[in-house]
Amino acid sequence: MSPASISPTKRRWGRGISAILGFAATVFLTFLGLLAITFFIGRVIPIDPVLAVVGDRASKAVYEAARASMGLDQPLYIQFVQYVGNVLSGNFGMSVSTGRPVIDDISRFFPATLEMATIGIIIGVIIGVPLGVLAASRQGSWVDQIIRVVGLLGYSMPAFWLGLVGLALFYAKLRWVGGPGRLDVFYDGLVSPVTGLILVDSLIAGEYEIFWNAVSHLILPASVLGFFSLAYIARMTRSFMLDQLNQEFVTTARVKGVPERIVIWRHAFNPIRVPLITVIGLSYAGLLEGSVMIETVFSWPGIGNYLTTGLLNADMNAVLGSTLVIGAVFIFINKISDVLYRVLDPRAR
Repeated sequence: MSPASISPTKRRWGRGISAILGFAATVFLTFLGLLAITFFIGRVIPIDPVLAVVGDRASKAVYEAARASMGLDQPLYIQFVQYVGNVLSGNFGMSVSTGRPVIDDISRFFPATLEMATIGIIIGVIIGVPLGVLAASRQGSWVDQIIRVVGLLGYSMPAFWLGLVGLALFYAKLRWVGGPGRLDVFYDGLVSPVTGLILVDSLIAGEYEIFWNAVSHLILPASVLGFFSLAYIARMTRSFMLDQLNQEFVTTARVKGVPERIVIWRHAFNPIRVPLITVIGLSYAGLLEGSVMIETVFSWPGIGNYLTTGLLNADMNAVLGSTLVIGAVFIFINKISDVLYRVLDPRAR
């Protein structure tokens, strides 16, 4: 059958199937690369996983038996194949720290990180985008300078320091927010986990008092995370807007007497929505993977805190499992952003 005889509908279907297969292949290869990186990191880190299990006082026979049971006596390529097979089947091994399967721990701790990062990115977008637009529209003014200084602080200020200052001021001094943890101690365990998101689960259970208590604990760490994402989003929005405001079509709209508000939000802002999706997606993924210090400061029971505990206890199964999940989420968000980019911008198809 010649290409000319193929109907447009079939060609569209063919292109769609090819795009899906290409997307799946890219995700698979990227994930395979992530598996290889985490595997070899686990082998080069100067931590013996066998000693973490049997202890440093175990006899040589016990040590060798444990090493064989963990498959560490096999050649490296066989270990990698077994590692890939275990991961694909959902088996990340047992955690030395908790005594439970790592996959169960991750399903328990990751929703807490997801909840905090989601609120953080919402704060970053709601405040960061308007600030970036305002700074670009008032380029060189004192408003622009203040917003740029705020962005600079977001890039340079240590997360742990800002978290400690926030706790000292808003919790210990002013009592405006809840303290460390997701809930007050006497509320802990009163809501059965359904989604793992305490805000959602408390609403499902009709426990509105617990909901507002969770909000009071969540607002400060989420705001600290949101401040860092705000700085990045505002800076990128300003950069995109400055480029658009210098375009000829914007100048033409102003010459025609179009109100400045419409020039900024319709003519200049509409074209930057597509690249902003990528910026927001990467910022969100960065919050998910970079919340270790915030979770440590606020005793937040998320995957970052779990990862830190695993490192301190030489719990390599927990460390590698957490790293793999965070990396997989980063890949997923990045690919979703790429898909949305192509859907919203015909030029990228």
